[in-house]
This record gives sequence, structure tokens and C-alpha cells, in this order.
Amino acid sequence: MQLVMVGVTAPSHVYPGLGLITELVARGHRVTYVVGDRLADLVAPTGAEVVTHPSTMPAADEHWPEDLGEAMQVFLDDAIRALPVAVGIDRPDAVLYDIGGFAGRTAAHHWGVPAVQLSTAYVAWEGMAEEMMEFNEALRASPSGEKYYATLRAWLDENGMDIDADEFTGTPPSCVVLIPRVLQPNAERVADRYVFAGPCVDPARRTGWKPEPGDDRPLVYVALGTSYTERPDIYRACIDGLAGDYRVVLATGKVDPADLGELPQGVTAARTQPQPDVLEHASVFVSHAGMGSAAESLWFGVPTVLVPQAVDQSTNAGMLAAIGAGVQPGEPWDAPTLRAAVDAACGKAERVRELRDEVRAGGGIERAADAVERLCARG
Repeated sequence: MQLVMVGVTAPSHVYPGLGLITELVARGHRVTYVVGDRLADLVAPTGAEVVTHPSTMPAADEHWPEDLGEAMQVFLDDAIRALPVAVGIDRPDAVLYDIGGFAGRTAAHHWGVPAVQLSTAYVAWEGMAEEMMEFNEALRASPSGEKYYATLRAWLDENGMDIDADEFTGTPPSCVVLIPRVLQPNAERVADRYVFAGPCVDPARRTGWKPEPGDDRPLVYVALGTSYTERPDIYRACIDGLAGDYRVVLATGKVDPADLGELPQGVTAARTQPQPDVLEHASVFVSHAGMGSAAESLWFGVPTVLVPQAVDQSTNAGMLAAIGAGVQPGEPWDAPTLRAAVDAACGKAERVRELRDEVRAGGGIERAADAVERLCARG
């Protein structure tokens, strides 16, 4: 098959699907991947043909809007910019698109071909619209929400899509879900047309990293994702609370490691770390509970200490704590608090190994690729 994949120009949205795209290419499908130009090098190793557009998404060192309507507008504006590039590609057999890659569903309508969403977050469940009605009405009434919905309605009308805006963004015709089912709220009420494959951890992200030999202390990995990483206070608290009894590997994102001062023996820090490799060796993961990191913590069987920063992270943190996979300490997140939480998380190792086995039984890359082939062929 010839497939077009429309992504979102944010690493947290791209990483979860790279293993799947690589597998589809290996199976002989021709995949064209549409993404913002700055992430072309991230996608290229999959073997997909990369078609780029100038993205308006915030770069790694830029700030996301705190207002929800404004943040939603960022995704929509980028989709509007991506659509002309997408429809300029030869008509494919089907379209794959990220949960925020709205241009993909619109392009599929333009071509009259099947569209399959690849969801990197939890999906809608039966009754969700009714349960969220009060929240959504308040959002629509806000200045930013009013602008967002007006822009979306105009764009859908311009492209001949007579569909409710919330249905367009939240209810895909078919979907392969790339998160563990145990992290899906109200999973028992999710429609059967949504296929849960779970994490598709890309083998190409593995670098062979290993901790320095000769140190048997438990290893704690500290990372807050790619967007909300300006928390030197958390990094310093982990150093002060854990050094000595634990080895600590920090991914500091937007924070210069030099700003953390002198690091004790057994503590290493860099702006980025090879996360799958580090998790392979970690005993505890101090995490922001972004969905990608939450899913990977379960895939590798690593208990979490949860310090959510924004967007869906509080929901994800609550799910991890509820299933026995994590500890969510109260603030302030100082050295004694985080030390106590890490100690407690170590006691969850057996439960998290059980969850790891359950998550891996979901099928991962193979199940996701099988589902994409079936859904695209069925239409």
C-alpha cells in the first residue's frame, strides 16, 4: 500500500510511532511522512519519505501557551499550514494521522480514502461528551476557545467537511492506540473499533548506553519530557536527596547542566539522555508523567515518582498511581519529599513487573502494524 502519515511537529508525538512506521516500511509499504522541517531528521531513519512544511509548533526551547484554548490553537494552526503540503502528494491508498495531526483526516476526505488515527494519548469513551459538557461549554465561551472553534469551523467548511468540530477532533473513524490499555480512562467504555496495541518502542532509539560498571546502587532516572523541563529546583532536589545511596541520571532539557553546580560522584546530567537505554537499567523513574514516558515506564517495568507539570500529565500520574505503578508526592517537591517517594517507589517493583508483562502482551509494533494493514484495507 501507499500510505501518507501526517504527524505533529513535537518529539513527544513523533517518537511513539517511529517503530510502527519502520515496521510498515519493512513490510513493503510506501510511506510518506508529513512533518515540520525541524523534525525531518528524526523521521528519516524509518525509511519513510519525509515531506516537510514550515511548522508553527513551539520548538524545544520555546514556551507552550498555558491557556488551553491557545494551546489547542497551536495544533490547529499547524494543521492548516500542513494541509496544502499533504494534499500535494500523490493520492495514497490510505492516510495515517497523529491524534493532533488534523490535516491528515482532512486530506483523507479530500482524496476519498480511509483514515486511521494513531493515538499517542487516551481516546474518547462512550459518554465522554456528556461528562465533559460543562467543561467544553466553558472552553467555548472563553475568548481563546471562541477563536479556536471559529477557526476550526471555517477550515472544515472550506474543505467541504460537514462534521461537528468535536466529532472531527475527538472521534476518529478508526484508530490504533499506542498507549497501554491500563492507562486509558474508562477503558471498558471505549468503542471496539479502537485497537489497543500499546507502546511501539522504536529499536532505533537504542544506543547501547550502559551505566558505569562497578556500582551496584539502584539507578534513578530523572526526566521531565521535552516541553516543560525548566525545573532546576526538581533536578537539584533529586541530586541533594538521592546522591550517596542512589546513582542518578538526569535529562535536564532546557536547563544547562552547568547551572546545577558540581555533581556528586554517581550523578550525571545532560540535556538529553537515551531514555529507552536508561530505563532498561533504572530502578525508579522520576517523571512528569507525559503519556510517552508513562507508557515507556510500564513497557520497561520501572516504578515512577510522578511530578506532573501541565496538560494531561496529572491525569496520567493519577492513572499510574491508581494501578500501583507510581508514587505521586505532594508539593513542595524538595529533597526529603522526593527521597521518600523514590524509596516508596522501589517497593512497587514486583507490581510493575506484572504490569510490564501485561503491557507487552498487548502486542506493540507487530499488533499495531497488523491493525493498520487491516483497517486501511477495509476502509
